[in-house]
Amino acid sequence: MNGASREALAAARTRLDALTDSTSVDAARLADELAAVTALLDREVSLRRVLTDPAQAGEAKAELAGRILGGQVGTTTADLVSGLVRSRWSQPRDLVDALEQLASVADLTAAQQSGSLDDVEDELFRFGRIVASNTELRAALTDRAAGASAKGELLRSLLGGRAKATTERLVTRLVAAPRGRSLEAGLDSLSKLAAGRRDRVVAVVTSAVPLSDTQKRRLGAALAKLYGRAMHLNLDVDPEVLGGIRVLVGDELINGSIADRLEDAGRRLAS
Repeated sequence: MNGASREALAAARTRLDALTDSTSVDAARLADELAAVTALLDREVSLRRVLTDPAQAGEAKAELAGRILGGQVGTTTADLVSGLVRSRWSQPRDLVDALEQLASVADLTAAQQSGSLDDVEDELFRFGRIVASNTELRAALTDRAAGASAKGELLRSLLGGRAKATTERLVTRLVAAPRGRSLEAGLDSLSKLAAGRRDRVVAVVTSAVPLSDTQKRRLGAALAKLYGRAMHLNLDVDPEVLGGIRVLVGDELINGSIADRLEDAGRRLAS
């Protein structure tokens, strides 16, 4: 997003945070209702164009949204959507992208409130690694010919009782409605949103053997000092690293493995 859409989303995130700070608001229910509105506007192209038409008065668009959603969602969701359609959007699709993000953030807020946000972060990362290493599973979850119900049943068999309810809801919505993204990109986006709930940066750490608790604490502290922000470590084990660790923070790769040093030495000799 850029321009007006970025500003509109930022304002909506602020409103969402204010709403979910209230103990009277059920964040998980809000997430489900926002996801339902997302599906509606993703499906109804003409409706989202009307609701984002800059030539129409914001109040008129809010009233239209209220009539359409009346009785279908709770007051909190309806008010949040009304605020969204009053805003200006650079393009109609941005409104749907914003609603989808707000639904995910609401679910992650529910996890944070229940004390399970760390588990959800880890589960999203691990599931992404499983998908990346299992071509048959990835094919089944991204098969356009397969129905959403069949994919949902597959996910329930994989995650049901093994992962937090929030993780299962987030992954199921992503698989059912990828909206043009790859499964890996969608999972990565969810992981970043989860880290953002505590203003943390995600570091993907690959080591030849599992790190001890002490090593994890020291590494997290060192990275936090280096980047000036709290750090969440997503841990992966790859025997091919040979020794040391490899750390990826955003687009920045910190190489500390024996394999990397050998490869670098080989390049130097070849040159």
